Amino acid sequence: MSLALARKYRPRNFATVAVQSHVANTLKGAIASGRVAHGYLLCGPRGTGKTTLARVLAMALNCEELADARRVSGTAAATKFSEAMVAAGEPCGRCTSCQRIWSGSTSLDVVEIDAASNGGVEDARDLRDRAMYAPSGDDRYKVYIIDEAHMLSTQAWNALLKVLEEPPPRVVFVFATTEVKKVLATVLSRVQRFDLKRIGPAEIRERLAAVLTEEGIPFESDALGMIAGAADGGLRDALSLTDQVLALGETAEVTAERVRTALGLVPEEEYLLLLDIIAQRRAVDVFGAVQRQADGGVDLMLLLAGIGSILRAQLTVALGGVPPELSERMRLALNERKGQLSAGDLLRMLHALLELEPMYRRSGQPQLLLETLLVRFALLDRTVELEEVIKGFGTGGHDDPPARRVAHEPRVASAHAMPPSPPPAVAPAIAQSAPSVPAPLRSATQQVAEAAAAAQMAERRPASRAASRGATAAPQVGPPPSVDQLTARWGSVSDAIQSAGRGMLAQAVARLIPASVSAHGSVSLTYDPADDTFARAADGARSDILSALQACFDGVTGVTVVSSVNATASANANASAPRDTTKRLTAHDVQQQRTEQLSSKDPLLEAAVRALDLELLD
Repeated sequence: MSLALARKYRPRNFATVAVQSHVANTLKGAIASGRVAHGYLLCGPRGTGKTTLARVLAMALNCEELADARRVSGTAAATKFSEAMVAAGEPCGRCTSCQRIWSGSTSLDVVEIDAASNGGVEDARDLRDRAMYAPSGDDRYKVYIIDEAHMLSTQAWNALLKVLEEPPPRVVFVFATTEVKKVLATVLSRVQRFDLKRIGPAEIRERLAAVLTEEGIPFESDALGMIAGAADGGLRDALSLTDQVLALGETAEVTAERVRTALGLVPEEEYLLLLDIIAQRRAVDVFGAVQRQADGGVDLMLLLAGIGSILRAQLTVALGGVPPELSERMRLALNERKGQLSAGDLLRMLHALLELEPMYRRSGQPQLLLETLLVRFALLDRTVELEEVIKGFGTGGHDDPPARRVAHEPRVASAHAMPPSPPPAVAPAIAQSAPSVPAPLRSATQQVAEAAAAAQMAERRPASRAASRGATAAPQVGPPPSVDQLTARWGSVSDAIQSAGRGMLAQAVARLIPASVSAHGSVSLTYDPADDTFARAADGARSDILSALQACFDGVTGVTVVSSVNATASANANASAPRDTTKRLTAHDVQQQRTEQLSSKDPLLEAAVRALDLELLD
């Protein structure tokens, strides 16, 4: 049976331990100067060299050749080789003691314990009792390596506290753990702690290339990059995955296709296809693409992580950078798609993906969550952030907000990447207010809102005094219109409201029917009781309807909105009875008055209420 690559190429000295030079150099210096501590805690991610460093330390403390070199060091029998060996603090790796410790075989002076299966208080007491026995030789050390130390119970840690604080001579404890937060603080204060780093993809590729070259196995650079990415910072995992790839197929070679097949990775073409679906706003194609991956047995959690990686790489390209750890083919493909998605949209996608990930791990329907997330990405161009809208109204004073975009209007880019077409009344203001020098970058929504506010201020400046009087201004002189005249020109009233940027209110007014006009000019409008949704919107904006009527007809002084069932009775009552100046307040009227009071105090709130037809709930 062949030896696994992770065991065959385990480092035999401190110099060959990858990346962890800050730990290796400290341990070498302690051995060379004779300042070895009685306890060490090695913590870090899996596969980064914790157990390897512990074994190399045990080898150096019990190396026969190094012990001989120490014995003659400083005497006449010392040689340059022995002096250099002592100064280096490295084990020879050739003597019997080094061979036994490196291979994990039984040794009298080096004991490895797995705390995952020996973490009870009785095991800790047995370890404490055995530590009292002296090592097998005067120049040797008794080394206890406790792997997965976080699995020790609290009682077990407490049983070791005393021996950790005052251990017997020439006894060294080495604890290795991946979860240092579970180690008691009283233990941390008694040992020297070393935090091992994650091994980067570049170092993993370099190590894999050296191992495969030593084995005489051909490989592709992109294949090593895929293995390094799947290893997630663990060199042992990378070597194990390489063994898995070599076991696939008749010939011993490491190719990208073989790595993808052996590890179940998603092809790069599939990620590019999903990116094109999002960029081209083809939301309907999301379901077919995800279903194809699910039918192929792809782990959807792995697919989600890959989507996050490709969006991150595309964001790097959009910002003008070079995405790291990508194949040359993938890098060229992302550069070709650089202008399809804005950096803001990519950032929002990544934020939404991060918010979904915790729910995704617990969900019983991961495919549905993934599909809805990708559909949201594909429809991202139809969203406008309320914060940007309010910011746009901030410089417009107390005037009406700009015309809103109709929901069904087609757009081909993000609302934050391409400004919408301004209304005709706003276009001259945009042209006049265009600066001759570059101005600070602002969002498209804010630019249109500011231009609309400037246009409206220019139109209303001559009549500012009349506008300031508001409701106290007298209506136009002339007889009130008849019901037939109102009916014939009712479309102009709806168009006037539409041109003022109140699209929803214009649709509501279009559904109303003029029923009667009193002698003093009060217009009564009726609606179908079965469709009162638009009637409520119209009733809440009677002042705007009255302004539109007064702009189109003379003699209009008021507006009422009633149901068509009560229209006849209301008309007869108005004709026979004197005018009642009192009005019964309803909950809706109180709510509307409260909204108007708050809006009058805050210009931004007033603009938002007008633009979005907001209602005060509480």
